[in-house]
Amino acid sequence: MEAIIMAAQLMLGLSILVGLHELGHLLAAKAFGMRVEKYSIGFPPKIWGFQYGETEYSFGAIPLGGFVKISGMIDESLDTKNLSAEPEPWEFRAKPAWQRLIVMMGGIIVNVITGIVIFITMTYNNGESYLTKEALNQNGIYAYKLAQEVGFQTGDRITAVNGQDYERFSDLVNNEVILKENSTFQVLRGDSILTITLPDGFLNKFADKKEYDGQFLGARQPFKVGQVQLGSAAAKGGLEAGDRFISINNQPVMYFDQLKEILTKNKEKDIQATVQTEDAGEKTLDLKVGEDGTLGFVAEPLLDFSHEEYTFGESVNKGTEQAFNVVWVNIKAFGKIFRGEVSASKSLSGPIGIAQMFGGTWNWDKFWGLTGLLSMVLAFMNFLPIPALDGGHVVFLTYEMLSGQKPSDKFLEGAQKVGMVLLLGLMGFAIFNDVFKALF
Repeated sequence: MEAIIMAAQLMLGLSILVGLHELGHLLAAKAFGMRVEKYSIGFPPKIWGFQYGETEYSFGAIPLGGFVKISGMIDESLDTKNLSAEPEPWEFRAKPAWQRLIVMMGGIIVNVITGIVIFITMTYNNGESYLTKEALNQNGIYAYKLAQEVGFQTGDRITAVNGQDYERFSDLVNNEVILKENSTFQVLRGDSILTITLPDGFLNKFADKKEYDGQFLGARQPFKVGQVQLGSAAAKGGLEAGDRFISINNQPVMYFDQLKEILTKNKEKDIQATVQTEDAGEKTLDLKVGEDGTLGFVAEPLLDFSHEEYTFGESVNKGTEQAFNVVWVNIKAFGKIFRGEVSASKSLSGPIGIAQMFGGTWNWDKFWGLTGLLSMVLAFMNFLPIPALDGGHVVFLTYEMLSGQKPSDKFLEGAQKVGMVLLLGLMGFAIFNDVFKALF
């Protein structure tokens, strides 16, 4: 069922983004009097469609992209049979270069607008919840496997990052810190002050979802018992919502990581727990740990999160900044990949990896957040100067406008073929890489 939900979210998200992207091309083309023959969400074979005016609108069976076919344009269809004749006034090739440039930029512009609108709307509707430095350092950080490897310990209190004070926990794990070479953290451990530097090769490990699951630093979580499952070991042993663990088998338990470690070591064993009830009383319970290392209750975190609401004007500024930050991060990440600092196989994801990002449960906030992010990524990827992508057309049109000379149809056809080979190769690599990471 989880796989179906992942696939459904991926298909819906891509259909929205691809549909809007191709709509940008279509609307711009029609605005300049160009004939649009086909508009498709998804690639052939066609599963459904209809004719309206001069344009056929359809859905394809392969939901990994889409296209518009504009008369007189050399595109990925490589349909050049009519290009030897004189151009008709309604053909793409008959229009001025500046109009053709706007048509090719139409999809990118719509994706940028879509991403910005999503980020603004989410910021305005949801506001922002965050953990302050002070709230984080009340309990310290939780060091995941990768953090432990670079020198962190659970319970460390971080006082500065890259020599600067910080306000929120998110400032410690944002892309500026992760992508910066050899970022440093000032850490208070007991009475000692340490400096931990992210080593060379850290980003490669951070990108390794198989080994580290994208986890680095977390906030250490005090907790209380939330919902107790009926018939579970917790219910049978007398554990109730609102209880807080004091110890298990005489080992102190204040944080969720301590509970998880003890339960993992005691799978299918009897344990004795001392808990504090909601009325500040204490009780001792005999509990049986399940074979999966759980007792059968939901842990309710007790972290002191702050929340901030934003006016519409503030949301516009913040949402726009978040949207363009996605582009900036992608530029920096691609730069590191091309310089060989980060492995492409670990950092690039195809459709399977993207589906896994959506997750196996349907959460609308997460869905729209990822869709907004993907909209900006799609705009960035399409702007790359690769033939067969919008960016390749933009390069050729810009050359034409600056030089006054249009590249020959033969050259453009050859460039499209090269671009298609590159894109198919990249898509094949991404899909194979997803499968390889899933299996191995």
